[in-house]
Amino acid sequence: MGMTIAEKIIAAHAGMETVRTGEIVRVTVDVALANDITAPIAIQEFRKADRPALAHPDRVVFVLDHFTPTKDIASANQCKFVRDFALEHGMKHFYEGGEAGVEHALLPEKGLVLPGDLVIGADSHTCTYGALGAFATGVGSTDLAAAMLTGQAWMKVPPSLKFEFTGELRPHVGGKDLILHVIGLIGVDGSLYKVMEFTGDTISRLCMADRMSMCNMAIEAGGKAGIIAPDAVTEEYVSKRASRPYRVFASDDDAAYERVVSVDSASIEPLVAFPHLPENVRPAREAGHVRIDQVVIGSCTNGRIEDLRVAAGFLKGNKVARGVRCLVLPATPEVYRQALKEGLLDIFIEAGAIIGPPTCGPCLGGHMGILARGEKAIATTNRNFVGRMGDPSSEVYLSGPAVAAASAVTGVITDPGEVKG
Repeated sequence: MGMTIAEKIIAAHAGMETVRTGEIVRVTVDVALANDITAPIAIQEFRKADRPALAHPDRVVFVLDHFTPTKDIASANQCKFVRDFALEHGMKHFYEGGEAGVEHALLPEKGLVLPGDLVIGADSHTCTYGALGAFATGVGSTDLAAAMLTGQAWMKVPPSLKFEFTGELRPHVGGKDLILHVIGLIGVDGSLYKVMEFTGDTISRLCMADRMSMCNMAIEAGGKAGIIAPDAVTEEYVSKRASRPYRVFASDDDAAYERVVSVDSASIEPLVAFPHLPENVRPAREAGHVRIDQVVIGSCTNGRIEDLRVAAGFLKGNKVARGVRCLVLPATPEVYRQALKEGLLDIFIEAGAIIGPPTCGPCLGGHMGILARGEKAIATTNRNFVGRMGDPSSEVYLSGPAVAAASAVTGVITDPGEVKG
């Protein structure tokens, strides 16, 4: 029997010909990632081992993105702790200040993650990199410390689910809507410790930004990883960024899947996930009259240049509704620069939006957009748990950039087809 793409990558990194679901294997790690929240714990554990150096300094990446620019004394001290370690060990891949961006947008952009890689990150949305054909998964900070010490990790081989998307997308529907549809279908625990493999002619037509949005939110269904086999779109994206060799894997025709789910992409509308779970999905046109106080366009899910272009299409010539705060956070400095070059930032400013620096910021209730008591926000972020963006009585609704931008114009959750872009 053949293997899935995930099994092939794990086997290659375990030095084995084949692996099967449930096996526990030791794998080499191509990239080990942490941020300003999770790196300090990993550093503390690393120092307990009394080792003089990182096993593979070029494979460890630290990005200060969650609470930066630092919002208070505690976050400043946290970032200083990480910075001091990075400088002490001469880390090549340490990003802060004007070099930093939201980690899961920054690493692919810089060519640090490539097809066939095995990546672990002390952040649950590390699964984003599956869009490049890598096996990428989130781990705890202590597991990351072990990888910093040894360059390896232990892993239980997960089963795979295959999601076959076929058909042409409707207007204003993107990768975010596809993954919200799947999460609504299987629930937030529907892929618990499983790989979500996305295939089909719809996927083959998606740009990398949409693919990253889908793999990013595999964790919102409990997934161990999300993954898409590399194709011409992947190659076009990676070839101009890669600085080291990489290997392309694909699932065998006779690979074993725990479940195969067929999705008619043409039936999917622009969607919204209602509080307080990403599975509470309904079409934007059926949202009812939900008045919003804030719109957030950004994050590791939808802060790339393609997302900003979509949002600008609705805000151009329009104004953000009175009483609504619209925050636009380009995911990386390069995205910011490109948005400036294309005139998108002018469009946002003319519309009355607020442009912030590349940061996770409001996504996790960190800063630059905290919700007050009873406020409602629609956001292109990935989580809408109780208190996720501020006061526990606030509410977060999840959507793609089209719905978010259209809603910024009307002041209520709105199907993008109702707003002239």
